[in-house]
Amino acid sequence: QVQLVESGGGLVQAGGSLRLSCVASGSIFSIDDMGWYRQVPGKQRELVAAITSGGSTNYADSVKGRFTISRDNAKNTVYLQMNSLKPEDTAVYYCNAGAPPVRYWGQGTQVTVSS
Repeated sequence: QVQLVESGGGLVQAGGSLRLSCVASGSIFSIDDMGWYRQVPGKQRELVAAITSGGSTNYADSVKGRFTISRDNAKNTVYLQMNSLKPEDTAVYYCNAGAPPVRYWGQGTQVTVSS
């Protein structure tokens, strides 16, 4: 089992920045890729950004150029630096980690961007 604990969410004005962190513990040897998803009420959870153990990244088109995902393997932590935030970025952000077919989820952290 892997436990994921997110932090760093909050309320920010449009144009501002936040950095999310997610620390993994437990059976971390089973983790390959890590990533961030987000979900708003009534909509499906969507991928925001992902990063492999080798450092390859993937971003949703809506966040390219504004968000940066990174990871510190020594600290078992993945980060999401979010710049130039927009009201449409408002969502609960979830950390995700694992290796197919096993995936683990964090409890989520709320990000609210005011206009």
